[in-house]
Order: sequence, then structure tokens, then C-alpha cells
Amino acid sequence: MDPLAFITALARDAGALLRDRLNDPRRIEQKQPQDLVTDADRASEALIVERIRDAFPRAAILGEEGGAYRGDGDERFIVDPLDGTTNYAHRYPLFCVSIAYERAGVLEAGAIYAPLLDELYAARKGGGATRNGEPICVSTIGAVANAMVCTGFNPARYARNGRHFGALSNLAQAVRRDGSAALDLAFVATGIYDAFWEFDLKPWDIAAGWVLIEEAGGRVGAIAGGPLDLDEGSILASNGAIHDEIQSALARADAG
Repeated sequence: MDPLAFITALARDAGALLRDRLNDPRRIEQKQPQDLVTDADRASEALIVERIRDAFPRAAILGEEGGAYRGDGDERFIVDPLDGTTNYAHRYPLFCVSIAYERAGVLEAGAIYAPLLDELYAARKGGGATRNGEPICVSTIGAVANAMVCTGFNPARYARNGRHFGALSNLAQAVRRDGSAALDLAFVATGIYDAFWEFDLKPWDIAAGWVLIEEAGGRVGAIAGGPLDLDEGSILASNGAIHDEIQSALARADAG
């Protein structure tokens, strides 16, 4: 079975579940300050895990809401069943399902589906990136002064990113915070945003978006420089053209 075809279909099905439940009464819990989980998160992950276990019984699964499975092969699925839970809880339309496929430690494919936008972003390593089946590429903006960039942070930990947010607000044409890192990365891949940065993310927040951005011609790395570490969680993703400039601006904010 083709892993990309599998995860794109699965992301659509999980997204349809989220869309169908959007206006239902829901159970909302707080995992930590301003970090929510709903019954919809868990239902989406249960669907995804069941399908993966059935189709790829030897594969490992890493999922946000406890749907982990160690597996006994060299394949792994990295799953965020609902990225943007607070948005979802308030019926704000920017949320998504994110699924990445990894083999022998290499991210081979990623899919991100935003059900209320009905936009499916997909990429295969070496095969390019698409939105709803059409090829996409990052923007050509060449200076931060002309860029619309995006970031994310937990409001309860604003100080972690506050200086950086302020610095880029003074430099960029616009700065946004949408509350769904995976979807923000998809927006970089398709040229809506010119860059995105965030601290303290998890593998399921960034794995699929990492594949998308590189296949769309962009650049992904750690905020402080060097290669991205999936487990470290600090990410700077851009169209490539403004990467060094925005990294320097973030470093100056860190030092100041």
C-alpha cells in the first residue's frame, strides 16, 4: 500500500469526523494551562490508530493523545488528530489533522487536512507538494520587511516568545498567530506565509509540515541555526529567501 495515498485518505476521513462533530456538545479538558483536549481529539485519534494498525500492523505510532504503539518494524506514523484544539473548541475554522509517515528514521510523506477549508496538503519526499492535488511552492518574497510571517505560543507562556514576537512585529509587514502549527507550516509551503517560527513543539506538530515545506522548495531548521531536530521542537521554516534574515532577527531578540 502506498503510504502517501493511505495517509491522505486517512487525514480526510479524520477531518470529516471533526467537521461532523463541530457543533455537537463536547467534553473539554485542560491538560495544562490553556492546553485543551476534547472528545473529538480522542475520537479522531482512535479512528486513525485503528486504520494504521489494520493496514500497517508492524508500524510504530506516535500520537498526541496517547495513541502510541511501539511496533516492531522500521515504519512509524506521527499523528496529530486535531491540531488547533482551542480553535476547534471555539469553532474557529483554523484547525487540521496532520499525519506523517517515517521509514528507517527518514520522513517520507506528510499530509495535512483542514476540514472547514476543505484543503488537503500532501507531499512525498522527492515528489513535490500539493494542495488539493495541485502543485504548490513557497513564496518568492526576498525581504522580511515585505513578508507576512507567523508564530505560535501558549498564552500562559508568552514570555518564552514575547521578545521574538515583538522584534518581528517591528520588522515584518505583518505577523500572525493562528493557533495551529501544522496548518501554519502548510501555509508556508503554499506561499501564504513567508516564514513561521515556534518554540517547544512536539514531533506531531511539525513532522508533516517539514516534508511539505522542503518539497515546496522552502527551508526548515532550528531557530538557533543548524538542522531541525524533530524531538527538540524549535522550528524556523521559511521560503528560504528570508531564512537567514529572520534567523538573525530572532537571535538579536534572544540576546536583547
